[in-house]
Amino acid sequence: MSTMIQTAAGGALGGLIGWMTSGQFKSVPQILVELPAAEKQKLCAEATALVRNLNWIDAAHLIALVMANSSLTDKLLGVLTTYLTNELKAQIRYGE
Repeated sequence: MSTMIQTAAGGALGGLIGWMTSGQFKSVPQILVELPAAEKQKLCAEATALVRNLNWIDAAHLIALVMANSSLTDKLLGVLTTYLTNELKAQIRYGE
């Protein structure tokens, strides 16, 4: 389940958020893939807490449920944004 949440979060938000490090852009999915296992677990636990009570069958269904609920979308985006800025000291850049 953790891989599905990471994929869902990264896929849904990857085109919207990026971070700059040493002047080089990295997409959110790339950042997530490069995270150490312990950091992936930490981020996954925070995201899982938000979707724990949803009844979903696969990643596509989870994405559809999240995208249909603007409050939940905002909360998940907040978890990811907070993690990137506070834990990784990333600079967030929003796409057009």
